[in-house]
Formats: sequence, C-alpha cells, structure tokens
Amino acid sequence: MRISPDKIKIATAVALLFHLVGLIGILIFDQGFAWLTSLHMLVMAGLLIWTQPGRNGDFFLFVLICFTGGILAEIAGVHTGWLFGEYAYGSTLGWKVMEVPLLIGVNWFILVYCCGVTMRLVHRKMLSVLKPEQHNLLNRWRRISLVVDGALLAVCFDWILEPVAVKLGYWTWLPDGNIPFSNYLGWFVVSCLLLIGFAKLHFNKVNRFALYLLMIEVLFFLMLRTFL
Repeated sequence: MRISPDKIKIATAVALLFHLVGLIGILIFDQGFAWLTSLHMLVMAGLLIWTQPGRNGDFFLFVLICFTGGILAEIAGVHTGWLFGEYAYGSTLGWKVMEVPLLIGVNWFILVYCCGVTMRLVHRKMLSVLKPEQHNLLNRWRRISLVVDGALLAVCFDWILEPVAVKLGYWTWLPDGNIPFSNYLGWFVVSCLLLIGFAKLHFNKVNRFALYLLMIEVLFFLMLRTFL
C-alpha cells in the first residue's frame, strides 16, 4: 500500500510550520517557549502514524516496543547511571514516571522509526543503482546495515541534540555538566535493540515523510545549536 502524495505534502507542511514556529519562539523567548515541546512531539508522532501506509498490528507493536523500551532504558539510566551516565530530567518535558518524562518514550519512537525508515529508503536507492549481480551482496548485509547504520544515525542526531537539550532544561548532566561518552554508547545500544524490532516486525517501512521529518529535525537542532 502506497501513501497518498497529498498526505506527505500536508504532513511535511505541518512539520515545517511547527519547527519554524518553535525555532523562532525558542530563539526569541529561550526557555519560556520550550514548554511547547510536549505538544510538538505528540504532533510529530501523530503525523508519523497518520502517514504510515497500511497500519497493522506489527506496526503498533513496534510503537509500543519503542515507547516502553525507551522508558525502561531511561528509568534504568536515571536511577543507576550505568547506561547513559549520571543525569536528571528537568520539568520541561512534562509528566514523569520514576523521574522519566513519558514523552521520552514518544521521542524514542520518533527517532528510531525515522532512522529505520531512512536506512530502508537508502537501501532501496542502492538497489536501484547497483548492478543485478551486486544485489545478493547488499541483500545479505541489508538487515545488519539497517540496525547498525540506523543506530549510528540516531547517535549522530543525539550529538546534535545534546547541547540544545541541556540549554532548554530537558535534562542535566551530573555532576559537572559534561556529556560522557557512555551517553552515546548507550544510545547506540538501545537504538540497535529497538531497530532489531523494526527489522523483524512485518509492516510497511517505506514512508518518505519519516525521512523528511528527520531532515527537518536535524536542521532545527543544528540551527538552535548554532544560535541559541
């Protein structure tokens, strides 16, 4: 089942509008505008679900796995420090369970889904330009690439995000504010585990809006990282 081009256009326009308003608002009002992050994340997650072609049980199971797995990983991280490092969440992201905002589970879904879909689109493009005799080699490594390269993409996104998130009060690194290497290692491990679920579950994984949203978010946080 293919996505209607109109759906992609509408979702992309809404995402661009929200990110533009958010960018201008944060640069002008700083943390006074960051409280809208909750609405922003929920709208982006809703757009991803809306544009998902042929939504089925496996797709919603993946959403649940990302949300629950992300929350559990963050609870372990906050209370033990062994997964990401020593950190604590602020009040900006809203309601918490065991010191972890529920929106963090939504964020894990958004990021992992976008990275997984992006890698799947990259593989499709590679298949279209490779010679037929090279297809078997790509097919053999495609699932490993989807998990490992997708996780590396998520880590790169986190590297862009981290300084902005700290400035906006999303979370604080303890005790001195320095971001530890263990954070990126933890992101890689958790992303790999969630992307394994993405690879194994059977649902349509071609959604160009997910690619566009990832690009928009990268540009959004790069702009904030530069000018905030």
